[in-house]
Amino acid sequence: MKIIPINGQILLKPAEPTEKTTGGIFIPESGQEKPQEGEIIAVAEDATEEVAVGDRVIYKKFSGTEVSMNDEDYILLTADNLLVKYVATDEIPE
Repeated sequence: MKIIPINGQILLKPAEPTEKTTGGIFIPESGQEKPQEGEIIAVAEDATEEVAVGDRVIYKKFSGTEVSMNDEDYILLTADNLLVKYVATDEIPE
């Protein structure tokens, strides 16, 4: 089975929570905060042209709908909930 977003929705795979702080302290799973970033898995045709499959993005906290399939967790949200798209470059374009 496969998830195909419709009606302007974007499907993304959320990033895994950090298990260890920069100081080397391990954080138990119950205390880990979910990061608001992930990788775009699928985009509905009428969603947006600003992101594509494979892009890494940051999205608004408490946005979207959590979906699970085949023991994998995903988030389904609209382009309005996206804040940042990571771009691999040496310079930030003006």
